Amino acid sequence: MVGKADLEKIRDCVYEIPSSARHDMRVPARIYLDEDSIKTIEDGAIEQVANVACLEGIQRRSIGLPDIHFGYGFSIGGVAAFAETNGVISPGGVGFDINCGVRLLKTNLTKEDIQPHMKDLVNELFNKIPSGLGSNGIKHLKESEIDDVLQLGAKWAIENGYGWEEDLKFLEENGCMKNADPEKVSTKAKRRGIPQLGSLGSGNHFLEIQTIDDIYDEETAKAYGVEKDQVVVLIHTGSRGCGYQICADNLRDMDKTAKRLKLNLPDRQLACAPIDSDEGQNYLKAMAAGANYAWTNRQMIQHWVRESFENVFKQDAESLGLNVLYDVAHNIIKKEKHTVGKINKTVYVHRKGATRAFGPGRKEIPEEYRSVGQPVLLPGTMGTSSYLLAGTETAMKETFGSTAHGAGRVLSRSGAKREFSPEEISKQLADKGIILKANSQPVIAEEAPGAYKDIDSVVKTADKTGISKLVARMKPLGVIKG
Repeated sequence: MVGKADLEKIRDCVYEIPSSARHDMRVPARIYLDEDSIKTIEDGAIEQVANVACLEGIQRRSIGLPDIHFGYGFSIGGVAAFAETNGVISPGGVGFDINCGVRLLKTNLTKEDIQPHMKDLVNELFNKIPSGLGSNGIKHLKESEIDDVLQLGAKWAIENGYGWEEDLKFLEENGCMKNADPEKVSTKAKRRGIPQLGSLGSGNHFLEIQTIDDIYDEETAKAYGVEKDQVVVLIHTGSRGCGYQICADNLRDMDKTAKRLKLNLPDRQLACAPIDSDEGQNYLKAMAAGANYAWTNRQMIQHWVRESFENVFKQDAESLGLNVLYDVAHNIIKKEKHTVGKINKTVYVHRKGATRAFGPGRKEIPEEYRSVGQPVLLPGTMGTSSYLLAGTETAMKETFGSTAHGAGRVLSRSGAKREFSPEEISKQLADKGIILKANSQPVIAEEAPGAYKDIDSVVKTADKTGISKLVARMKPLGVIKG
């Protein structure tokens, strides 16, 4: 067992558990937290970061980010990279919502322009975009179409009239992982995905109309095309039941593999398989298909966002400037090149509740942003700020080009429902001038701001430690919850 007592301070907001703290740790475990968060973090989340440090082939260190909290196997807010030659693949390092992620749309509207139309716009979006537990999409896929979605990702949506070709340039992986193989996705996962494509879902997923409230880095903001008082739209959702089932199916297979290979795992939830094994490759191909489903899902929701703005403002989406700023994945494994020691290595980076934050110059970043670093999107909680940041060289050196993904829970959903009432939270938002529409009253309590860490603290830690750089703050004007 390891916990807070084992943390050694490296510098402000950076702590480490040395590999000598436990006989089975192959590398140190590093955590990025401010002093207040160190006091409140669960020991279980710290132990999970140490557990990951025991896995075969792990490179450099196991990492916990500023929004770290206890998860399944890996902590949420966790990063680990594994060598191509002797590393492992673990579904717990991605989680059940494969490619849960965030997309930010720009507009050429200001807060002053939009305020008189806010109620109509929120109602239009709420009525047009399916949301809520088990919600189904507007588009009714044929069984023969789901394989194309899983193979092509956002490109499928655009080919079917949901968006513009230029959208793809500003999506991580251009909205499609090329190694996806629909044949590795179970029939059950496909059947769960068919009715849900183009839906927001429930839980912490949301759609927000926001305004740029503050700019911290004028040069980078200009490169990203944002300025103070500009209206933006943030979409947060993932792969729905399809991704969940892909994870569940492969966890069962990995558990059998771990037993067959007699892997000495500190936690059964870290079930894994060698990267070059059939089980490892099958999961990577299925996970990529789930990621493509999620990019398609966000692409279709974005299309209906554009339609909603067109209906309310009686202008086309092009003239309203409804362009994609960027789209990031939060739960995913990527095959990437990183410097480990002095060697440029191919590694498989597991990001669970973590955002890629590549620094300036990386070819994976759209050319328009390459000189300033990749856009990083950190959504806040219902009624609180969200942030736009930029990737950094420090992130490349320390966290395999990764940073936090949001606020991170401090209360369970059941605990939040005991602590908060939907009426109280709705009134708090209304007092701030925020219009809220939700499909479920219990979800309002579950997603209360008090159920999460302080997003401002998370962002300040990410900025202070250099693993991402503050660019702009967004404040919500309208919130749509499942």
